Amino acid sequence: MKKLAIGIDIGGTNASFGFVSTEGKVLNKKSYPIKNFKTAKSFVDFTSKEIANSVSNLNSSYEISGIGIGAPNGNFYTGAIEFAPNLEWNGFIPLASMFHESTGYKSFLTNDANAAAIGEMVYGDAKDLKNFVMITLGTGVGSGFVANGELILGYDGFAGELGHTIFDPNGRQCNCGRCGCVETYASATGIVRTAKEFLTKFNEKSLLHNADLDKLSSKDIYNAALQKDKIALKVFDYTGYVLGFSLANAIAITSPEAIFLFGGLANAGDLIFRPTKKYMEKYLLNIFKNKVELRKSGLPENDAAIIGAAALVWDH
Repeated sequence: MKKLAIGIDIGGTNASFGFVSTEGKVLNKKSYPIKNFKTAKSFVDFTSKEIANSVSNLNSSYEISGIGIGAPNGNFYTGAIEFAPNLEWNGFIPLASMFHESTGYKSFLTNDANAAAIGEMVYGDAKDLKNFVMITLGTGVGSGFVANGELILGYDGFAGELGHTIFDPNGRQCNCGRCGCVETYASATGIVRTAKEFLTKFNEKSLLHNADLDKLSSKDIYNAALQKDKIALKVFDYTGYVLGFSLANAIAITSPEAIFLFGGLANAGDLIFRPTKKYMEKYLLNIFKNKVELRKSGLPENDAAIIGAAALVWDH
């Protein structure tokens, strides 16, 4: 029998699942907006039915080994999402046990960025690395830290929250309830906030002045930057400044060999990598300078989150 793991990714915008082979091949992927589900139970019920339908269509030579779930504020120790600021589902949600009860498959859950880190280690470009950091740049900023070959979970399962370290204590309001968190600046939503601020702060002409600010997206800013728009380029430089500064501090704690960027904002390529690397090196302690690679994730872009979640099953 060929073994498959089910990977479920829960993001701030969309949720998706797929069947993943031990070689990292994804079968039967499906995706849907997370806002469709006002409660965790409705999400579990819908997804479990979709999984059951997909399983019934699989070749009989396949066997399901379990479910891996990557989710915001996911705690591997408890198997629960705990007070995720970017989800409508409030409180302590024992999602792993809910899926186990609903599907019968053993289920594991962790932070979505931790899942991506495990996926990078099992299937991606960190196969030969024992010390690295995975940064996910999506609706928020997630991070997974691997040291000495082990994912750092900490005492309570919440270690490695770079997105909720504070860049500016008097800065932007974060969904977590505090002010100035890194993810309010270095995420896809954060870069839009920066653009709106810069459009009023600077007098240069900009393509972004023609945009509907209520519908402005990180992609709009990216497209403007490709056309050498001065405001858009300043926005990317500032975003790289915040991220690079924060990474310099993180490097001083875990001394990684490489840092991987993944997610929508990472797809901006040099527009985000170049300033991030510049400011990271600027603020690094001398003993770390020019030692840490900044790299794009080696996981296949469209399937990385699902692969990372599924890797939980093989890893445990």
